[in-house]
Amino acid sequence: MSSRNPKHDHVGLSRRGVLGAGGLLAATAPALAMLPGQPATARPPGDGPTAPIPPNAVGPSIPASGYLYEEIGDNLFWLTDGLYQMMFLVTDEGVLAVDAPPTLGNNILRAIRKVTRKGVKHAVYSHAHADHVGAMVLYEDAELWSHAAVARSLRVANDPNRPVPERARTFRRSQEIQLGGERLRLDYRGPNHAPGNLFVYAPRQRVLMLVDVIFPGWVPFAYLAVSSNIPGWITAHEKALDYPFTTLVGGHLTRLGTRDDVRTQQAYITELRSRAEYELTHVDLGAILETIDATNPWAVFEAYLDAVATQTAEYIEPRWITRLGGADVFTNENAWTMAESLRLDYGLLDPFGIHP
Repeated sequence: MSSRNPKHDHVGLSRRGVLGAGGLLAATAPALAMLPGQPATARPPGDGPTAPIPPNAVGPSIPASGYLYEEIGDNLFWLTDGLYQMMFLVTDEGVLAVDAPPTLGNNILRAIRKVTRKGVKHAVYSHAHADHVGAMVLYEDAELWSHAAVARSLRVANDPNRPVPERARTFRRSQEIQLGGERLRLDYRGPNHAPGNLFVYAPRQRVLMLVDVIFPGWVPFAYLAVSSNIPGWITAHEKALDYPFTTLVGGHLTRLGTRDDVRTQQAYITELRSRAEYELTHVDLGAILETIDATNPWAVFEAYLDAVATQTAEYIEPRWITRLGGADVFTNENAWTMAESLRLDYGLLDPFGIHP
């Protein structure tokens, strides 16, 4: 996509003119809060070749076995298949594991056996999403731990591959697990990606695991990681920096992260938000109404939000295409979600604000 001139104003209808256009938008404004969390349509596949992956997004090669494990701190290991990540801490009394992505599956147990003959004594749910914890059933004899909200989600899901922790091993704020002289801190710092999503910190190793918030070397997954609380997800970046970590396990993609990776993603999100704010107030809704069936309220919202997202992405993508992997793949979807959060969470409703 080509860059747009940030000083170019899209002159559209006034708020009074928009709300009075055939009476349609005045009638459909209450439907604003009913709009779903993600659009019905996403960027179509096959738009052409994707941009080259920036060097800083490239991680270590995955062996023929299909998985890579490395010691990233004393007795603390990172395991990845290039798509998903988990970690485990080895002690004389057993293993503490965090998450069990199904794509890694039994390779988790194979990797652990290459390091120790001890079994998994404790296993932690970072959150409830099956793509990260859908193989927790493999920890057959382990004590399972999670935030109380995660346990509630697991009970509703009733997925045999994601057993529900006993109530005594759920918590609402923080929990520390100690085993064989090692410890993990499990902190709930408020809503972010998903209910009960944890900050998992190994203090002696200075390693933080925070899943589906930071994507080292890459833009966030589509729709800002399909997060349930966008303001909380944004502030989770700064909360991550509260920890004196030197290594970050983000749960996804090709490499580990650093404090600089957090700051880089913060910069991307800040620019995305700033540009989405601009486009929300400068997209020419009057021109849009001339090209669609203006008697169809959903068509109005779809056209407006898609225009905001597209024009935001046209500005952002060329600024980040060589800095973060996937900027050309998911910036449009991320812009859509940012714009919708600005409207619903932050109250930037123009041109659907308070009727004059």
